[in-house]
Amino acid sequence: MKALYGEQNPSSASDVIEGRLIEIGLRALALGTSVVIDFGLWSRDERSALRQAAADRGASVEMHYFAVSPSEQRRRLDQRQNHEPHTTWPISEEELLEWADLMQVPTAREVDGGEPIDDPPDGFGSWDEWRSDRWPPAIR
Repeated sequence: MKALYGEQNPSSASDVIEGRLIEIGLRALALGTSVVIDFGLWSRDERSALRQAAADRGASVEMHYFAVSPSEQRRRLDQRQNHEPHTTWPISEEELLEWADLMQVPTAREVDGGEPIDDPPDGFGSWDEWRSDRWPPAIR
């Protein structure tokens, strides 16, 4: 992000970049290559959309969730800021708390693959449609 946008950090830029990476990953899945996505996926809808996209391409999903304490998050963020400031922006305690409230921790059945994939949210006919809205092809 910072390499592309410098100090500007437009709010929707990460959605576009994540969407592009997801599309590359889905193309790789369709070719039979394993893919790891280790960003985002804070909401059940995001995870459901990508689980469905993988299933549509005949791929299985292996989900891992690692709980990280707020103090460990802070330690890692501070370390990254101290050692690689050109790759990241400072994150305040207030932002960390705000973002922690947004995280929807996956259920045990979601992680072990036993949870059925939900229907897309109201207003969306498919998870592909929802995915295109969540991760747009361009900055709006």
